[in-house]
Amino acid sequence: MEVITEIIGNIHQPEWAEKIKGMHVETIFVDQWTAQKSRFLVTSDHGHEYPIALKRGSRVADGDIVFFDPEKNNVAILRLDLSNVLVIDLSGLKDKNPLDIMRISVELGHAIGNQHWPAVVKESKVYVPLTVDKKVMLSVMETHHIEGITFDFQPGTDVIPYLAPHEIRRLFGGASHESHSHVH
Repeated sequence: MEVITEIIGNIHQPEWAEKIKGMHVETIFVDQWTAQKSRFLVTSDHGHEYPIALKRGSRVADGDIVFFDPEKNNVAILRLDLSNVLVIDLSGLKDKNPLDIMRISVELGHAIGNQHWPAVVKESKVYVPLTVDKKVMLSVMETHHIEGITFDFQPGTDVIPYLAPHEIRRLFGGASHESHSHVH
């Protein structure tokens, strides 16, 4: 069994989309716990195992091609199964006075922290993985009605390009395991 040490391409790249047209496709579903790693063993939907050992700091993306054999008309593609992410935008606070910014930030930290939700802050955004039902997260955010912020849910695969590997691990690393969230 050959160890895969690099990603060959991605089906979202036009040249690869064209190359694999009509080929037999093996799909490898990767959960969010595994997707944050650079070394793992996965099994395709056809039962073939693929040991993957990428360079440290590397990360996989949805649609990555890990095996390509045009002679055998076979390609293996990673499909990431990441939870949605609550994206809280704080950019509306930039024109407020510093005391209001501090108060609002503490209110938001209290609302998120009280639920024991993991979070990553990157520039003016706070990313919170969906660890409970979406309705529960919406209810918490709407109940606290924190002024000056906006929020929406985005697919995890859309969020990871903006994050460093350690932030991805923090955001998705424990999210697929049972949450410690609670509701009052």
